[in-house]
Order: sequence, then structure tokens, then C-alpha cells
Amino acid sequence: MDNRPIGVFDSGVGGMTVLKELMKKMPQESFVYLGDTKRFPYGSKSKQTIIELTKEGMEFLIKKNVKLIVIACGTATSQALIEVKSLYEIPIIGVLEPTTKYLEETGKTNIGIIATAGTIRSKGWEKSILEKIPSAKIQSIPCPLLASMVEEGWYDNQIAQLVINEYLKDLKPVDALVLGCTHYPLLTKVIQKQIGAGVEIINIGTYVAIETEKILKENGMIAENNFKDIATKNRDNASNLKVYLTENECKFNEVASKLIEKEIQAELVKEEIEFS
Repeated sequence: MDNRPIGVFDSGVGGMTVLKELMKKMPQESFVYLGDTKRFPYGSKSKQTIIELTKEGMEFLIKKNVKLIVIACGTATSQALIEVKSLYEIPIIGVLEPTTKYLEETGKTNIGIIATAGTIRSKGWEKSILEKIPSAKIQSIPCPLLASMVEEGWYDNQIAQLVINEYLKDLKPVDALVLGCTHYPLLTKVIQKQIGAGVEIINIGTYVAIETEKILKENGMIAENNFKDIATKNRDNASNLKVYLTENECKFNEVASKLIEKEIQAELVKEEIEFS
């Protein structure tokens, strides 16, 4: 048993879609979330910059005594996961491999991917999928505006519909569409309308949560059910969650609270780590 919290890292509010699935899967666990809102978005940055920013995030969470870190960011996973896993002894999970495992299990080979420009440029999703499914036919589409729209709370309005229509207008029929950025699940309703009900939309947070629980169990790191008697209270005020931002972001609390159906009051990162 290990009652230390799980760390979750993202460039902004998008990782909350992964956190939501983690909390649903493992309600007995506590969590520390770091959103690097000061340097958002990551998708347009160089690989080396993303590696450095991700390292800073890992060090912040390690200082919070977390037992495992989830990089809940497609760009940081594709560009920095290998590097940070080699630097730190703590288990670190990205978003690509758990999702690829699920796609392999489904037997689907006609796959679409939408993600930030940086993630698409890295070909991280393509490499991960083709390693497991060599016969896969993959269409990758960069959608650089979507993460910023979600940060603004524009994920279920006419603007979102117009932008998604433009990005996906040339997408050929697929069996599954991977939302390769953790901001994108907030746009699921609009995306589904565009591509049709017959296409499975892959919310990567679901499979990250499954993989996280598996690793914790294998290493004897599952927390005691220390929230058993106050489960209802936790659903109301997220007392098993601490949220930190590198810069105050007025929309973050609003979007995050609506997403996970808990009141979120993020704290500003101060002296625990030097964020330049």
C-alpha cells in the first residue's frame, strides 16, 4: 500500500480529461496536478524546449512526493517521454502506449489521428501504432487551434464547429479517430457530429487510467481506501486533489470544474521549482 499521491502533468487544462478518468478508475487515490499555463501551448515549441519544460514539471511533482507521474499531454509524451523516463527512477506514463494497446486489441486498422502540430510533426502516434499494428492505415491531421480554443472555453459552440469542419473536411472514412491531444475530449460532441456516429472516438484518458492502475497494482502501490468514508464529500469538493498552475489563468478553474464536476481552485506555483 502506498498513500502518496499520483502526479499528473499537462501544458494546461487538457490533462484534466485524463485526470477525470484516473479519479473515476481509482477513487481511493489522491492526485497532484500541474498545468504549465505560463508556457502553453506546447504544440508549436521545439523538441528540446518541450523536453526542458517537461523535466521542470517532473521535478516539481517529485518534490510533491508523488509515487507515479502521468504525462497527460500528447505533445510532451511524443517529444519528451523517453528522455524523462531515463532521468528519473519514479514510474512515468505517457498517453501513447496505453492507447495503442487498446487499438491493437480492437483489431481496427483504419485509424485517424488529430493532435497538435508538434505531436503530428514528431510522428509519435504513427510510430507507436505501427509498432503494434503494422498493417494500420493512418491519417494524421494537425489541429493547432483546438487546444487554445478549449483553454478559452470554446468547445461547444459555433466557432468550434466551424474550425473542426475545416480541419476534418479532408479526412477520409476511418474506423477510429484518436484524440491525440488531451484537450480534445472536450470537443467530442462537435467532432462526432462532423465524422459521424459510426466512427469510434478514442479518449486516451480512459486507457491511461487502465494502465496506471495496472502499474500501481503490479508494484504494490495502490493506496488504502482512505477516502472510503468520505467518498461523497470528495465528489463534491475534490479534497483528494491539489491543482497547481505556473501562471494564473482565469478560465482554467471554470473549464476544469465543469469538466470533472468538482470545484477547482488552482494554486500558483511559487518557490518549489524555478519556472523561467
